[in-house]
Amino acid sequence: MNFTYLTQEGHDRLKAELDELKTTGRQEASRAIAEARDKGDLSENAEYDAAKNAQGMLELKINELEKVMATARILSADDMDTSEVRLLTSVTIKNKKTGKEDTYTLVSESEANLKDKKISASSPIGKGLLGKKVGETAQITTPAGEIAFKILNIFI
Repeated sequence: MNFTYLTQEGHDRLKAELDELKTTGRQEASRAIAEARDKGDLSENAEYDAAKNAQGMLELKINELEKVMATARILSADDMDTSEVRLLTSVTIKNKKTGKEDTYTLVSESEANLKDKKISASSPIGKGLLGKKVGETAQITTPAGEIAFKILNIFI
């Protein structure tokens, strides 16, 4: 079984989103279908078709979130080892070509947010950094080409 590893914050956010979709989302979808149904002939009612499609997409999203939650495992910073880059560790890297330094936290796909410097462990950069230790170089193939990053620091 494949687990989805989440922080407590990520787990709480997904749970809140799922609860919102199951309550408010379903109520709004039902209301839209009822309003469209009241407008007459269903065979030629584009609003009804659109409302039914939106309901189907909502149920698909609910189903996907339920699968994530069913396989979710919460990782705690207390359990983390910083001897190498792992899920939920933060890593400071230096681009060997440009000299630019950045710090990222490796997270699950569902928590990735580049704006917050959280990258997915399944992304090309995330995969390339996993298992590396301070001082090592990660050769990573990205869409922009091959990039070498030196691992400067690993922390929680």
